[in-house]
Amino acid sequence: MGWLDRVEDQVDALTHARALQEASRSAESYALLERVIRTTKDPAARADALVQRLSALINLGRTAEFTRAIEEASAAVRDLAEPYLHGHLNALAALAAHHQGALDRCVTHLVKAARALGAVEDPDRDTAWGWHDLAMAYSYLSFHGYALGAIERARQLGVAAGIPEETFAAPGIRLRNAVALDHNGDSDGCLRVLRDVATDLSRFVRSGRAGRLRPSSLAAYGYAAARQGALGDRVETGGDADPARLLGHGGDSARARDMRQLGQVCLAVADGRPIEAVTRLDTIRVSTETLGAAEPARLRSIALTRAGDHAAAHRADRLAFRLAAQRNDRLRDVYIDGIAARIDHEEMRREAARFEGEALTDPLTGLPNRRRLERYITAVVARGDRVVIGVCDLDGFKAVNTRHGHHSGDLVLQRVAGVINRVMRRGDFVARYGGDEFVVVLPDTGMVEAAEVARRIEAAVRAEDWESLVPGTPVGVSIGFAEVSGGSGLRDALSVAFEQADREMLRAKSRPRAS
Repeated sequence: MGWLDRVEDQVDALTHARALQEASRSAESYALLERVIRTTKDPAARADALVQRLSALINLGRTAEFTRAIEEASAAVRDLAEPYLHGHLNALAALAAHHQGALDRCVTHLVKAARALGAVEDPDRDTAWGWHDLAMAYSYLSFHGYALGAIERARQLGVAAGIPEETFAAPGIRLRNAVALDHNGDSDGCLRVLRDVATDLSRFVRSGRAGRLRPSSLAAYGYAAARQGALGDRVETGGDADPARLLGHGGDSARARDMRQLGQVCLAVADGRPIEAVTRLDTIRVSTETLGAAEPARLRSIALTRAGDHAAAHRADRLAFRLAAQRNDRLRDVYIDGIAARIDHEEMRREAARFEGEALTDPLTGLPNRRRLERYITAVVARGDRVVIGVCDLDGFKAVNTRHGHHSGDLVLQRVAGVINRVMRRGDFVARYGGDEFVVVLPDTGMVEAAEVARRIEAAVRAEDWESLVPGTPVGVSIGFAEVSGGSGLRDALSVAFEQADREMLRAKSRPRAS
């Protein structure tokens, strides 16, 4: 029995409001929800309408109304023992807090949302949408690995509930991952992700399913294609994949409007009109949260480079890099200082303290950390699944810190994390184990496939342009894999596998490398 089956009043109106938001018609949905809130006496219907209204406000970008809407929805949901509703509200509250610049509250809501949605005993299409909104919040906070995991959960629940796969295509998640790579100097990595996004769109077009994509997804596909063009790839014009046409979608979504304006800048650059692109950037206003504060500065740098003004392009690029770094520093501060020190209310302090002990993400790279890795492996092995563990250790990293300092070392670690994440297969798991060591987990995989994954990782790391980032200090990676064998106790089996993988990694490190 799903959540709406428990609602006794105005179910048709609430269902229609959902459909309007899925079609990016949030203003109409908002008006309908206001009528439900004014007229219903059913606590469940009122709570659902208030949660949906918060979603509509976020889509419309009406930031000034977020706080009151969250307070009203929280009061309505508080006494309802429904994990879905608590989870969805916290996912939306995380998005709202992010748009308000309150990273501490955002992270706290993310933790609450994941716990509540994970506790739903009978997940349905509404639970799928809760996971979708949680994925969006993870993505905006640059927790790209978590975002991909949450959207995959949404997709699985959605398919089981009869929602077409393309509804949860969520190209915006990978788009934000791509531009974040570019903001940090990894333009090649950005292009690789954008090309993957374009491949997905081509698959939907070929299968005749592009018309069933959500308007917000079409706008994100359009921006991804336009951004490719700005970086020098050929832009396809005409037909279903024309970025100018795709950017016209998105309805009344504030994020789609931002992408439409920035997309026109990208298309001007791609079409050889860089001065027009710069002029457009001078006249538009977009939210820093849609694609990151660094995106307008980065586009200005690209346009100025095409115009031949390399000095101004360099200044714009440095600004983009500083803005991206400031965001990373702010996020790191949330963890280092502790969320508890930032929240005055005693109940919130207790929740934050629990989160602090449960932190599962490495703040530097955005990858799962050692604690999350251990829980994941334990769960996979406990199910009896076949699994291979790989230990990846960087070569030359000590020289990077010695010659260029720890800030450059952090940039190398971030780029390596992105490289490894990009080449993994769907369902594989990547974590930062500590220092310059990463661990990959390959479920339902044998050693032959693991060797191929190792070759892909090594080749991708080798292909990176380390000379431009840390001149004179090449970076490589040594990898060792081991299969977790059954029979003995779970803890012993994991320990043996880790030790064996570590030995294999050290053997790989000692082997001479081809020049």
